[in-house]
Amino acid sequence: MADKRLPFSKEFLEKLTEEYATPFHIYDEKAIRANARRLNAAFDWVKGPHGRGFQNYFAVKALPNPHIMKLVHAEGMGFDCSSLPELLLSERIGVTGEELMFTSNDTPLHYYKKAKELGAIINLDDISHIPYIADNLGMPQLICMRYNPGALKEGNVIIGKPQEAKFGFTETQLLTGYKRARELGAKRFGLHAMVASNELQVAYFEETARLLFELAVKLYRKLGIRLEFINLGGGVGIPYRPEDKAVDYEQFSRGVRSAYEEIIVPAGLDPIRIVAENGRVITGPYGYLVSRVRHIKDTYKRFVGLDATMANLMRPGMYGAYHHITIPGKEGTSQRYHYDVTGSLCENNDKFAIDRELPSIEIGDLVVIHDTGAHGHAMGFNYNGKLRSAELLLREDGSTKLIRRAETPEDLFATLDFATV
Repeated sequence: MADKRLPFSKEFLEKLTEEYATPFHIYDEKAIRANARRLNAAFDWVKGPHGRGFQNYFAVKALPNPHIMKLVHAEGMGFDCSSLPELLLSERIGVTGEELMFTSNDTPLHYYKKAKELGAIINLDDISHIPYIADNLGMPQLICMRYNPGALKEGNVIIGKPQEAKFGFTETQLLTGYKRARELGAKRFGLHAMVASNELQVAYFEETARLLFELAVKLYRKLGIRLEFINLGGGVGIPYRPEDKAVDYEQFSRGVRSAYEEIIVPAGLDPIRIVAENGRVITGPYGYLVSRVRHIKDTYKRFVGLDATMANLMRPGMYGAYHHITIPGKEGTSQRYHYDVTGSLCENNDKFAIDRELPSIEIGDLVVIHDTGAHGHAMGFNYNGKLRSAELLLREDGSTKLIRRAETPEDLFATLDFATV
């Protein structure tokens, strides 16, 4: 059976648990940095207006921790924010201006106000947001709009069909929207689309690029609007299963470049800057949820009960997502058994794996769940009074750093008013 390797040993983890109680998430700094550099290198051909090259706007929602954000920013990434707190996180670590992309939907005015104050690139989700911003805040000089290609593009399981998604403008609305935004004072323009999530097929992203490039030409020919940048969105997936193949950044880049040279260059629109907004693929494979076996239950099935729950990692329980599991110290064991790996929530979908083939498991064993570096801790919650876990960073020199302490009951109760009970 194919397997996935850990960047640390059982002995390392056991020593770590003497200082930090399980469960906790731990992220591999060296691997994240190397991955970011590979992506940037693959797109080093991009030369936009004013010599500005490719930039990935890390999707803060994937892993909203300032230590991780500073790490990826040091590797040349900006931030894709979707809420006021994400904007504030970016501001707190000193990142403002056009290194921020604000992509939101059903957006309160005070969110837009903060984005404009920070100089962020505002990426509108709906045509009605144009007068909403213009009337209340004034139209920014730089504005971006989110395209929904509808039936022209297939979605996938996580994000759904584009024509059924709540996100983005139709093509007709875009043509009207850019014209109106220009009339209201916009002078610089961007275009964006995000139509898939956790997609592993490179051809899918080349197809998206072609749609956007063709739309850029249409905007120029019909309205005389020349785009400054095109945001290919995010959605690049990661190999959650051992047999999955990671997206080849170089192949991805070659496909985008081919479409660019075929569509943008002959139309006389070169240079247009190419950017993206990936989060999952940047940090996802380099995070691990470390837990310990608390109980083993044998009824109609064999259950392994962990001290972690769905509150620490929602994806498997929410939509059956696969996350690989390693039992440190037993990686080479040939004899296997089938288990449901569960947490202690009062919900039957609180399961990390169902009928998963694993080595013989005993109470007290460490259990490591892979690929939790995106949409792991970030999607945590407090149902059943569960407290969110600590986050650690495995630094390049092999040392570890606490980058978020575990919650306490006092944290959970901090917003309650006991005085008037």
